[in-house]
Amino acid sequence: MDTSADVLQLIEESYKTFSKGQRYIADYICNNYDKAVDMTAARLGKIVGVSESTVVRFATELGFKGYPQFQKALGELVKQRLSSVQRISLAYERLSESPDLISSVLHNDIQNLKHTEEMIDRDAFYRAVDLIGDARKIYVIGGRSCSTLASFLNYYLSYIFDDVRLIRSDSVTESIEEIHRIGEQDVILAISFPRYSVKTIQTVSFAKNRKAKIIAITDGEQSPLAKYADCSIYAGSDMVSFVDSLVAPLSVVNALLAALSMRYKDSVTDTMLSMESIWNTMNEYERID
Repeated sequence: MDTSADVLQLIEESYKTFSKGQRYIADYICNNYDKAVDMTAARLGKIVGVSESTVVRFATELGFKGYPQFQKALGELVKQRLSSVQRISLAYERLSESPDLISSVLHNDIQNLKHTEEMIDRDAFYRAVDLIGDARKIYVIGGRSCSTLASFLNYYLSYIFDDVRLIRSDSVTESIEEIHRIGEQDVILAISFPRYSVKTIQTVSFAKNRKAKIIAITDGEQSPLAKYADCSIYAGSDMVSFVDSLVAPLSVVNALLAALSMRYKDSVTDTMLSMESIWNTMNEYERID
């Protein structure tokens, strides 16, 4: 079972075959999937008035290997369907239940990092390193909150390679104009997490039509970026209050930069020696004796 499958669609298709108890579960999930996503099978069963085993059987009859996989699919549904206001409300509800807000937020980021370490495709990661190294020009794009990640990635890539370009415009048309010369010898690194930026997706679609290589840094196979990508690097993300938690995606960006700097360490060392001379001359950084 594809964990990115639309749970509501699966429920609708199977509804007529459900038992009475399973219909209770189905009705509750269809109306409250944003709440059900955080519930254990036992908790969900208690709320709708059925046993825990009935909830588990409900998940398997939908085609999932078990309740955890079903719950993961619910999580993908929440990320894709909820508006920012709804996601904020859900995040506030989670935080209000925690006796220690700081620990709750940090624990959430730690879990995203652990999940990312488990799911990241090492072959895809090093394929991305190869594509970047072989590229004539490197373009970087990230819309909305992901623009911070794109800017960070662009900043350090520019110390490793000569022709790196950050796509800065918020307009789809202007973004495409910035890459209108892109071709099959070039690569574009595209970063997008829910809710996905239309500008990023449409710009990548244009680049794909020009036969450029596409590297997607996103949250999973369900991402609209994944279908365009020559290789995809996945990272966990979540929303904390109104803020998108991008700790794990940033860690993936750091790993990518580390791998590139190791591969081109002589060039990086020469560049940094030159930059240090300039920074010292211009008093760029405060000296601490």
